[in-house]
Amino acid sequence: MNNNTFKEIADALEHAYTIGIYPHILMDGDALGSAAAICIALRKKGKDASVVIEDKIPDNLSFLDRNVCTSDQKRYEHADVSLCVDCGELSRFPERADTFLSGKKKICIDHHPTSEGIGDLNYIDGSAAATGELIYELLLAMDADIDTVIANSLFAAITTDTGNFQYSNTTRRSHEIVMKLYDHGLDSYDTSVMLYENESFAKIRLMGIIMSEAEVFAGGKAIIACVSNEMLRQAGAQMEDSEGIVGTMRSIKGIDIAVLVKEVKDNVIKVSMRAKEGNVSEIAVRFGGGGHVKAAGCTLNGDLAAVRKKMQKAVEESLCRE
Repeated sequence: MNNNTFKEIADALEHAYTIGIYPHILMDGDALGSAAAICIALRKKGKDASVVIEDKIPDNLSFLDRNVCTSDQKRYEHADVSLCVDCGELSRFPERADTFLSGKKKICIDHHPTSEGIGDLNYIDGSAAATGELIYELLLAMDADIDTVIANSLFAAITTDTGNFQYSNTTRRSHEIVMKLYDHGLDSYDTSVMLYENESFAKIRLMGIIMSEAEVFAGGKAIIACVSNEMLRQAGAQMEDSEGIVGTMRSIKGIDIAVLVKEVKDNVIKVSMRAKEGNVSEIAVRFGGGGHVKAAGCTLNGDLAAVRKKMQKAVEESLCRE
Protein backbone atom coordinates (compact mmCIF):
# COMPACT_ATOMS: atom_id res chain seq x y z
CA MET A 1 0.00 0.00 0.00
CA ASN A 2 1.31 3.45 -0.93
CA ASN A 3 1.20 6.00 1.85
CA ASN A 4 -0.14 9.47 1.45
CA THR A 5 2.09 12.26 2.71
CA PHE A 6 1.70 13.99 6.04
CA LYS A 7 1.09 17.20 4.07
CA GLU A 8 -1.85 15.60 2.24
CA ILE A 9 -3.31 14.45 5.54
CA ALA A 10 -2.66 17.83 7.15
CA ASP A 11 -4.44 19.57 4.25
CA ALA A 12 -7.46 17.29 4.62
CA LEU A 13 -7.67 18.11 8.32
CA GLU A 14 -7.19 21.82 7.62
CA HIS A 15 -10.23 21.83 5.31
CA ALA A 16 -12.40 19.88 7.80
CA TYR A 17 -14.36 21.18 10.77
CA THR A 18 -15.96 18.16 12.48
CA ILE A 19 -13.40 15.41 13.14
CA GLY A 20 -14.03 12.18 15.02
CA ILE A 21 -10.90 10.38 16.22
CA TYR A 22 -11.02 6.61 16.73
CA PRO A 23 -8.46 4.68 18.83
CA HIS A 24 -8.77 0.91 19.18
CA ILE A 25 -10.73 -0.87 21.89
CA LEU A 26 -8.99 -1.62 25.20
CA MET A 27 -6.92 1.51 24.70
CA ASP A 28 -3.25 1.51 25.60
CA GLY A 29 -1.00 4.53 26.07
CA ASP A 30 -0.15 4.79 22.39
CA ALA A 31 -3.77 4.67 21.23
CA LEU A 32 -5.11 7.23 23.70
CA GLY A 33 -1.94 9.36 23.85
CA SER A 34 -1.84 9.69 20.06
CA ALA A 35 -5.57 10.36 19.83
CA ALA A 36 -5.51 12.96 22.61
CA ALA A 37 -2.50 14.76 21.11
CA ILE A 38 -4.03 15.19 17.65
CA CYS A 39 -7.42 16.07 19.17
CA ILE A 40 -6.01 18.87 21.32
CA ALA A 41 -3.98 20.20 18.38
CA LEU A 42 -7.10 20.27 16.18
CA ARG A 43 -9.16 22.01 18.86
CA LYS A 44 -6.45 24.66 19.18
CA LYS A 45 -7.04 25.29 15.47
CA GLY A 46 -10.76 25.85 16.10
CA LYS A 47 -11.96 22.41 14.99
CA ASP A 48 -14.85 20.45 16.51
CA ALA A 49 -12.79 17.36 17.34
CA SER A 50 -13.21 14.60 19.92
CA VAL A 51 -11.83 11.14 20.64
CA VAL A 52 -14.77 8.78 20.14
CA ILE A 53 -14.55 5.79 22.50
CA GLU A 54 -16.65 2.72 23.30
CA ASP A 55 -14.98 1.42 26.46
CA LYS A 56 -13.70 2.71 29.78
CA ILE A 57 -10.39 4.53 29.95
CA PRO A 58 -7.85 2.63 32.13
CA ASP A 59 -7.16 4.41 35.41
CA ASN A 60 -3.49 5.02 34.65
CA LEU A 61 -4.41 6.71 31.36
CA SER A 62 -7.26 8.86 32.68
CA PHE A 63 -4.99 11.92 32.86
CA LEU A 64 -4.80 11.86 29.05
CA ASP A 65 -8.52 12.51 28.65
CA ARG A 66 -8.78 16.19 29.64
CA ASN A 67 -12.35 16.23 28.33
CA VAL A 68 -11.32 15.22 24.80
CA CYS A 69 -13.09 11.83 24.91
CA THR A 70 -16.76 11.19 24.20
CA SER A 71 -18.97 8.14 23.88
CA ASP A 72 -21.58 10.20 21.99
CA GLN A 73 -21.19 8.73 18.52
CA LYS A 74 -24.14 10.61 17.04
CA ARG A 75 -22.19 13.84 17.37
CA TYR A 76 -19.68 12.57 14.80
CA GLU A 77 -21.99 10.80 12.39
CA HIS A 78 -21.23 12.11 8.89
CA ALA A 79 -18.29 14.11 10.23
CA ASP A 80 -16.06 15.90 7.75
CA VAL A 81 -13.25 13.50 8.72
CA SER A 82 -13.12 10.19 10.56
CA LEU A 83 -9.56 9.57 11.75
CA CYS A 84 -8.48 6.21 13.19
CA VAL A 85 -5.19 6.07 15.08
CA ASP A 86 -3.07 3.10 16.17
CA CYS A 87 -5.34 0.70 14.29
CA GLY A 88 -6.15 -0.10 10.69
CA GLU A 89 -9.04 -2.56 10.79
CA LEU A 90 -12.69 -1.96 11.58
CA SER A 91 -12.59 -4.97 13.89
CA ARG A 92 -10.40 -2.94 16.24
CA PHE A 93 -13.31 -0.60 17.08
CA PRO A 94 -16.38 -2.69 16.22
CA GLU A 95 -19.08 -0.70 18.02
CA ARG A 96 -17.93 2.54 16.34
CA ALA A 97 -17.25 1.15 12.87
CA ASP A 98 -20.47 2.42 11.31
CA THR A 99 -19.94 5.92 12.68
CA PHE A 100 -16.37 5.91 11.41
CA LEU A 101 -17.51 4.82 7.95
CA SER A 102 -20.14 7.57 7.86
CA GLY A 103 -17.39 10.20 7.78
CA LYS A 104 -17.14 12.13 4.53
CA LYS A 105 -13.41 11.39 4.42
CA LYS A 106 -11.61 8.59 6.24
CA ILE A 107 -7.98 8.82 7.40
CA CYS A 108 -5.88 6.04 8.95
CA ILE A 109 -2.59 6.53 10.82
CA ASP A 110 -0.98 3.42 12.25
CA HIS A 111 2.33 1.68 12.91
CA HIS A 112 1.24 -1.96 12.84
CA PRO A 113 2.82 -3.74 9.84
CA THR A 114 -0.29 -5.87 9.39
CA SER A 115 -2.60 -2.85 9.22
CA GLU A 116 -4.95 -2.90 6.24
CA GLY A 117 -5.23 0.88 5.95
CA ILE A 118 -8.96 1.57 5.85
CA GLY A 119 -8.88 5.25 4.98
CA ASP A 120 -9.22 7.34 1.86
CA LEU A 121 -5.87 8.67 3.08
CA ASN A 122 -3.46 6.36 4.90
CA TYR A 123 -0.09 6.55 6.60
CA ILE A 124 1.11 3.16 7.82
CA ASP A 125 4.70 2.85 9.01
CA GLY A 126 5.66 -0.46 10.57
CA SER A 127 9.13 0.85 11.41
CA ALA A 128 7.73 3.43 13.83
CA ALA A 129 7.95 2.33 17.44
CA ALA A 130 4.64 4.00 18.24
CA THR A 131 1.83 5.78 16.43
CA GLY A 132 2.76 8.72 18.64
CA GLU A 133 5.90 9.15 16.53
CA LEU A 134 3.75 9.49 13.41
CA ILE A 135 1.34 11.90 15.07
CA TYR A 136 4.32 14.07 16.01
CA GLU A 137 5.36 14.22 12.33
CA LEU A 138 1.78 15.04 11.36
CA LEU A 139 1.64 17.86 13.89
CA LEU A 140 4.76 19.35 12.33
CA ALA A 141 3.13 19.16 8.89
CA MET A 142 0.07 20.90 10.37
CA ASP A 143 2.26 23.63 11.87
CA ALA A 144 0.47 22.81 15.11
CA ASP A 145 1.07 24.56 18.41
CA ILE A 146 2.62 21.74 20.46
CA ASP A 147 2.16 22.66 24.11
CA THR A 148 2.98 20.82 27.35
CA VAL A 149 -0.25 18.80 27.32
CA ILE A 150 0.36 17.60 23.75
CA ALA A 151 4.02 16.86 24.52
CA ASN A 152 3.04 14.79 27.57
CA SER A 153 0.43 12.91 25.52
CA LEU A 154 2.96 12.04 22.82
CA PHE A 155 5.51 10.99 25.43
CA ALA A 156 2.88 8.70 26.97
CA ALA A 157 2.29 7.17 23.54
CA ILE A 158 5.96 6.53 22.86
CA THR A 159 7.11 5.41 26.31
CA THR A 160 4.30 2.86 26.71
CA ASP A 161 4.68 1.27 23.27
CA THR A 162 8.44 1.00 23.68
CA GLY A 163 8.13 -0.53 27.17
CA ASN A 164 9.66 2.59 28.70
CA PHE A 165 12.30 2.45 25.93
CA GLN A 166 13.29 -1.14 26.71
CA TYR A 167 11.65 -3.01 23.82
CA SER A 168 13.46 -3.91 20.62
CA ASN A 169 11.25 -1.54 18.61
CA THR A 170 12.90 1.46 20.31
CA THR A 171 15.00 3.45 17.86
CA ARG A 172 17.08 6.58 17.65
CA ARG A 173 14.00 8.21 16.14
CA SER A 174 12.06 7.46 19.33
CA HIS A 175 14.64 9.21 21.50
CA GLU A 176 15.06 12.14 19.11
CA ILE A 177 11.33 12.88 19.09
CA VAL A 178 11.19 12.73 22.89
CA MET A 179 14.22 15.03 23.04
CA LYS A 180 12.31 17.56 20.92
CA LEU A 181 9.24 17.22 23.12
CA TYR A 182 11.24 18.66 26.01
CA ASP A 183 11.44 21.89 23.98
CA HIS A 184 7.64 21.97 24.12
CA GLY A 185 7.43 21.60 27.90
CA LEU A 186 7.42 17.82 28.34
CA ASP A 187 7.23 16.74 31.99
CA SER A 188 8.47 13.17 31.70
CA TYR A 189 8.60 12.57 35.45
CA ASP A 190 4.98 13.43 36.26
CA THR A 191 3.76 11.65 33.13
CA SER A 192 5.73 8.52 34.03
CA VAL A 193 4.38 8.52 37.59
CA MET A 194 0.82 8.67 36.28
CA LEU A 195 1.51 5.89 33.77
CA TYR A 196 3.55 3.46 35.83
CA GLU A 197 2.88 4.25 39.50
CA ASN A 198 -0.87 4.73 39.42
CA GLU A 199 -2.25 1.19 39.33
CA SER A 200 -5.45 0.35 41.19
CA PHE A 201 -5.42 -2.23 43.95
CA ALA A 202 -7.99 -4.17 41.93
CA LYS A 203 -5.52 -4.47 39.05
CA ILE A 204 -2.76 -5.79 41.33
CA ARG A 205 -5.22 -8.25 42.87
CA LEU A 206 -6.32 -9.35 39.38
CA MET A 207 -2.70 -9.91 38.40
CA GLY A 208 -2.28 -12.24 41.37
CA ILE A 209 -5.36 -14.23 40.39
CA ILE A 210 -4.23 -14.49 36.76
CA MET A 211 -0.70 -15.55 37.65
CA SER A 212 -1.94 -18.13 40.16
CA GLU A 213 -3.39 -20.18 37.30
CA ALA A 214 -0.81 -19.37 34.60
CA GLU A 215 0.83 -22.36 32.92
CA VAL A 216 4.39 -22.61 31.64
CA PHE A 217 4.76 -24.91 28.63
CA ALA A 218 6.89 -25.62 25.55
CA GLY A 219 9.83 -26.70 27.67
CA GLY A 220 9.68 -23.53 29.77
CA LYS A 221 9.79 -21.21 26.76
CA ALA A 222 6.16 -20.04 26.88
CA ILE A 223 3.51 -19.08 29.40
CA ILE A 224 -0.25 -18.79 28.99
CA ALA A 225 -3.01 -17.50 31.26
CA CYS A 226 -6.66 -16.47 31.04
CA VAL A 227 -8.83 -13.61 32.24
CA SER A 228 -12.41 -14.70 32.83
CA ASN A 229 -15.40 -12.68 33.94
CA GLU A 230 -15.30 -14.65 37.19
CA MET A 231 -11.71 -13.51 37.80
CA LEU A 232 -12.76 -9.91 37.25
CA ARG A 233 -15.58 -10.36 39.75
CA GLN A 234 -13.21 -11.85 42.34
CA ALA A 235 -10.76 -8.97 41.98
CA GLY A 236 -13.38 -6.25 41.72
CA ALA A 237 -11.67 -5.28 38.48
CA GLN A 238 -12.59 -4.36 34.92
CA MET A 239 -11.18 -5.94 31.76
CA GLU A 240 -9.05 -2.85 31.09
CA ASP A 241 -7.21 -3.68 34.34
CA SER A 242 -5.69 -6.67 32.54
CA GLU A 243 -3.75 -4.41 30.17
CA GLY A 244 0.02 -4.73 30.62
CA ILE A 245 -0.12 -8.04 32.48
CA VAL A 246 1.01 -9.99 29.41
CA GLY A 247 4.18 -7.88 29.42
CA THR A 248 4.84 -8.90 33.01
CA MET A 249 4.39 -12.53 31.99
CA ARG A 250 7.00 -12.10 29.25
CA SER A 251 9.47 -10.67 31.77
CA ILE A 252 9.78 -14.04 33.53
CA LYS A 253 13.21 -15.62 33.15
CA GLY A 254 13.38 -18.17 30.35
CA ILE A 255 10.06 -17.16 28.78
CA ASP A 256 10.13 -16.30 25.09
CA ILE A 257 6.41 -16.03 24.33
CA ALA A 258 3.64 -14.93 26.72
CA VAL A 259 -0.06 -15.31 25.91
CA LEU A 260 -3.03 -13.79 27.73
CA VAL A 261 -6.49 -15.00 26.69
CA LYS A 262 -9.34 -12.66 27.70
CA GLU A 263 -13.08 -13.24 27.86
CA VAL A 264 -14.20 -9.80 26.66
CA LYS A 265 -17.78 -10.92 25.93
CA ASP A 266 -19.74 -14.17 25.81
CA ASN A 267 -17.98 -16.31 23.17
CA VAL A 268 -15.72 -13.39 22.19
CA ILE A 269 -12.11 -13.99 23.22
CA LYS A 270 -9.26 -11.49 22.80
CA VAL A 271 -5.73 -12.87 22.69
CA SER A 272 -2.68 -10.74 23.51
CA MET A 273 0.82 -12.06 22.82
CA ARG A 274 4.29 -10.76 23.57
CA ALA A 275 7.67 -12.22 22.60
CA LYS A 276 11.34 -11.78 23.39
CA GLU A 277 12.73 -13.70 20.42
CA GLY A 278 9.79 -15.36 18.67
CA ASN A 279 7.41 -13.93 16.07
CA VAL A 280 3.92 -13.61 17.53
CA SER A 281 2.66 -11.60 14.55
CA GLU A 282 2.75 -14.76 12.42
CA ILE A 283 0.64 -16.55 15.02
CA ALA A 284 -1.86 -13.70 15.23
CA VAL A 285 -2.27 -13.50 11.45
CA ARG A 286 -3.20 -17.19 11.36
CA PHE A 287 -6.25 -16.32 13.44
CA GLY A 288 -7.24 -13.16 11.61
CA GLY A 289 -5.30 -10.78 13.82
CA GLY A 290 -2.05 -8.91 13.45
CA GLY A 291 0.40 -6.54 15.06
CA HIS A 292 4.15 -6.51 15.48
CA VAL A 293 6.77 -9.26 15.55
CA LYS A 294 7.12 -8.92 19.32
CA ALA A 295 3.60 -7.74 20.20
CA ALA A 296 0.46 -8.96 18.47
CA GLY A 297 -3.06 -10.15 19.06
CA CYS A 298 -6.26 -11.52 17.63
CA THR A 299 -9.91 -11.96 18.47
CA LEU A 300 -11.63 -15.35 18.22
CA ASN A 301 -15.15 -16.59 18.79
CA GLY A 302 -15.60 -19.51 21.13
CA ASP A 303 -15.19 -20.84 24.63
CA LEU A 304 -12.38 -19.45 26.78
CA ALA A 305 -10.89 -22.88 27.53
CA ALA A 306 -11.07 -23.96 23.89
CA VAL A 307 -9.35 -20.81 22.66
CA ARG A 308 -6.67 -21.19 25.32
CA LYS A 309 -5.98 -24.74 24.14
CA LYS A 310 -5.89 -23.61 20.50
CA MET A 311 -3.43 -20.78 21.20
CA GLN A 312 -1.20 -23.02 23.31
CA LYS A 313 -0.94 -25.47 20.42
CA ALA A 314 -0.18 -22.66 17.94
CA VAL A 315 2.59 -21.27 20.15
CA GLU A 316 4.15 -24.71 20.62
CA GLU A 317 4.16 -25.23 16.85
CA SER A 318 5.75 -21.81 16.31
CA LEU A 319 8.51 -22.45 18.85
CA CYS A 320 9.20 -25.90 17.35
CA ARG A 321 9.84 -24.32 13.94
CA GLU A 322 12.48 -21.97 15.30
